[in-house]
Amino acid sequence: MRRAYRLISKMTIAAGLVAILLPFSALAQEEGAPPAMVIETPTATTVDELLRAVREGFEVEKVEDAERERRFLQARDDQKQMLADAKAREAREEARSQALEKTYQENEVKIAELEEALEQRMGNLGELFGVTRQISGDTRGNIEASITTAQFGLERVEFLEQLGQSKELPSITELERLWAEMLKEMVEQGKVASFEAEVYTPSGIETREVTRAGVFSVISNGEYLLWDPNQQQLQQLSRQPPARFLDTVGEFASATDGLTGLAVDPSRGSLLAVLIETRSLIERLPDGGAVGYTVITLGIIAALLGFYKMLILFVTGRKVESQKKNSRPDPGNPLGRILAVASDNPDVDREQLELMLDEAVLRESGKLESLVWLVRIVSVVAPLMGLLGTVTGMIRTFQSITLFGAGDPRMMAGGISEALVTTMLGLVTAIPLVLLHAALANNTKKIVDTLDEQSAGLIAQQE
Repeated sequence: MRRAYRLISKMTIAAGLVAILLPFSALAQEEGAPPAMVIETPTATTVDELLRAVREGFEVEKVEDAERERRFLQARDDQKQMLADAKAREAREEARSQALEKTYQENEVKIAELEEALEQRMGNLGELFGVTRQISGDTRGNIEASITTAQFGLERVEFLEQLGQSKELPSITELERLWAEMLKEMVEQGKVASFEAEVYTPSGIETREVTRAGVFSVISNGEYLLWDPNQQQLQQLSRQPPARFLDTVGEFASATDGLTGLAVDPSRGSLLAVLIETRSLIERLPDGGAVGYTVITLGIIAALLGFYKMLILFVTGRKVESQKKNSRPDPGNPLGRILAVASDNPDVDREQLELMLDEAVLRESGKLESLVWLVRIVSVVAPLMGLLGTVTGMIRTFQSITLFGAGDPRMMAGGISEALVTTMLGLVTAIPLVLLHAALANNTKKIVDTLDEQSAGLIAQQE
C-alpha cells in the first residue's frame, strides 16, 4: 500500500509540472522566439523515467527563458540609444533654427537700412523713376494697339516693356529714346504711308502692299483690314462694310494727287467691327422663322397679283377712254359692253333700260374689283401674323429665362430676334400693300364712275 501511494504521488507531481511548463512553451512560440529545444527521450515506462524527463524539460525551459530575457534587455538598450540620438538631432536642429532666425532678423534690419539709404541718395530721382515707368507703360499700350506697329515692328514695344519693368534708374539714352518714340507716334498719326506687311487671310498668310491712313484704318486691294493688337497681326475681315464705304477705298487707292476722301474708323477698329457685324434685312429673314417666311410669301403673292391687276385696270381704263370717243360699241371693254346693251334693246322703255344698264354696270364692277379684295386682306393679315410671331418669340424668350435665368443675354437673343423680325416683316409687307390697294381701289372707282356716268347718259337719251 505504501508503495502504491508513493507511485500515485510521483505521478501527480509530474502531471502538475507538465501543466505548468506547457503554457510557458506556448508563450515563447507566440512571441516569435526561436523554437524550443527538443530533447528526444525514450518513452517513459516508469514513474522515475517520467520524473527524469520532466526535470530535463525544466532545465531546457530555464535555458530558453534566460536567452529570451537577454534578447529583451538588448532590444531595450537599442531603443534607449535611438531615443538619445533623436533628442540630440532635435537639439542640433533647434539650435540651427534659432541661428537662422537671428540671421533673418539681422538681414531684415540691413535691408531696411539699405532701402533708407537708397531713398535718401535717389532724392528727386525717385519721382523721375516712377513717372518714367508710368509713361513707358502708357506709351507701350498705345503703340501696341496702334496700326503703326504693323509697319515698324515690335522693337518699340519690347523696349518700352523693358523700360517700364526696370527697377533701375533710366539712363539719358533711354529717356531720349522714350521721348523719340512718343514723338514718332504722334507724327505718324497724321501720315498716310504704304508698306509691305503680312496679312492673315482665311487661305493663309499673304504678303501685300497695304496703305495706312494715320492710326485709324488700313486698306489693301480695295478692302479694309483690321489690326489685332492681341495677336499683333493684320487680318482680313470676314466681310466688308457696305458699298458706300468701299467706294471711298477705291477712290482713295486710285488717287494720284489732290484731296481724296476716305472713310476711317476713329475708334481704331471698334466701329468697323460693329459695322461688319450689322446684318441686313435679307440676313435677318431666317430669324423670323416659319411665321416670317409665311408673311413674305403672302406679301409677294399679293404684290404680284396687285401689279397684275394694276396692269389690267390700266389697259381697261385706256380702252374705256377710247370707247368714250367712239359711238360704236366695242365688246372688248366694259363701256362697250354697256353701250351694246342699250343698242341691242332700242325698243324697251326707260325703266327697263335703267334696270338692264344697272345690271350690266354691277356685272362689270364685279369683274373690275376682282383680286382687289385679296390685296386688302393680305395687307390686314400681314401685321397680325407679325404680331403672332412676336408673341411666339416672346414665349420662347420667357421659356429660356425660366430654364437658364436672365444672366446670359445670348440665351434670349433668338426669341427676341424672332419677335422683332416678324413684326418688322409684317409692317414691311402691309405698308406697300395698303398703298397698292389704295391705288387699285382708286383706278377701279374711276372706271366704275365712268360706267355709271355713261349709263346715266344713255338713260337720259331715252327721254
